[in-house]
Amino acid sequence: MTTVERTQVFLLPDLGEGLSEAEIVEWRVAVGDVVTVDQSVVEVETAKAVVDVPCPYAGRVVTLHGAAGEVRPVGQPLITIAPLDGDGDEPAGHATYREEERAGSGNVLIGYGTGHGGATRRRRRPRLVVAPEPTDAPQGAADTAVGSSPTDGAGPVAADAPANAGSTPVVALAGPTASTALAGAALVISPIVRRLARDRGVDLSTVRGSGPGGVIRRADVEAALTTPAARLAAAPDPQVALAPAGDGDVVVPLTGVRKVIADKLSRSRREIPEVTIWVDVDATGLLETRAAINAATPDAPVSILALLARICLSGLRRFPQLNARVDTEGQRIVQSAGVHLGIAAQTDRGLLVPVLRDAQRLTTAELAAELSATTAAARAGTLPPARLTGGTFTLNNYGVFGVDGSTPIINHPEAALLGVGRIVDKPWVVDGQLAVRKVTQLSLTFDHRVCDGGVAGGFLRHVADCVERPALLIAAT
Repeated sequence: MTTVERTQVFLLPDLGEGLSEAEIVEWRVAVGDVVTVDQSVVEVETAKAVVDVPCPYAGRVVTLHGAAGEVRPVGQPLITIAPLDGDGDEPAGHATYREEERAGSGNVLIGYGTGHGGATRRRRRPRLVVAPEPTDAPQGAADTAVGSSPTDGAGPVAADAPANAGSTPVVALAGPTASTALAGAALVISPIVRRLARDRGVDLSTVRGSGPGGVIRRADVEAALTTPAARLAAAPDPQVALAPAGDGDVVVPLTGVRKVIADKLSRSRREIPEVTIWVDVDATGLLETRAAINAATPDAPVSILALLARICLSGLRRFPQLNARVDTEGQRIVQSAGVHLGIAAQTDRGLLVPVLRDAQRLTTAELAAELSATTAAARAGTLPPARLTGGTFTLNNYGVFGVDGSTPIINHPEAALLGVGRIVDKPWVVDGQLAVRKVTQLSLTFDHRVCDGGVAGGFLRHVADCVERPALLIAAT
């Protein structure tokens, strides 16, 4: 039994929430390091959060699959570990490895599920042969993932394939089925190579692979781009192409959080027939109430956003139609039993909407504390993905940007969003007399499928009345 046969390959775990890949931000370990069970080995960034990934195995690091900045698909190798014996020097017995593999570490990575692509996910496929990639291949560029792309449904997936520290493994079919399985199809193992070919418009069936057994590598795709035919195929359609970027232009890839934001907002606009209504309100009483609360409890200050959240919860109790989502496949409207309140937060990574689950159970002071902690964690990028999904209603304070009003896009699949503009001094009639008051604009954007104008107007009017006369909130509780 050799060391290679006893290596353990930890796959990038299931990210959940529709996430299918993650970008490697920073490796916490290096080849040759000894790691313990549940030790954090890499920091990755998904479309929703930056998280540390713990490894369920203990042993010595043999291979790191991927470099910083590389995107790895879920289910593909992340790190290869060689188990140690009791003295911590040589690989442990094969039986011990199998027992640990079946047991797993028991660690649960929040928002990512508990699996690491174990034996229950592997299918019996044709035998695999592991061959080292030529050592002159650039690190990362020729890092060929073990198995085929998880999206193409073709080719083998070897979750427990071995890897050596000095080379990156590639996989080819062997045995009598090899010629049949590969006949007429391009032999591409790496999803990175597939993506490169797709993005550059290269037909892989026309590319001759230079890797072991004819495997197509990144260098082969790039070489194919030098031919006139490939350059013509990869060129954009002149009928729809945009002007090329100039020397002074800044090109920002639509990836990560930015891509998720774009996809989600585009879907919201396509699917939701949204309507926006608004009203100007005198917020002087709300500011006075906040000042009185904070004077009484200086150690636990309450923000205006927390008071607005409390008012929204009161409104949703009266008008539960807005705390809902539309199930288009089931042709039904689902009203949520709890209010999972989303708070729009601007961060360095883009606009995120962290969620306070069952916010209706929190007191005003608890709301204030949770809002402060949650938005701080969102800006720091430390919230797990599970905290960024599952909202049923969103509160958006765009007044912090110095604007009065907005017609925001609903956070799909929710049914409504309350927006709050800046609070400014304006002339206002009070008891028949003109006075200077603190005025803000409230806007409600709602899905017209879940309710009509009467419900939406009733909710917004209740919120406005509570802002102008906070004592109504006590009476409504």
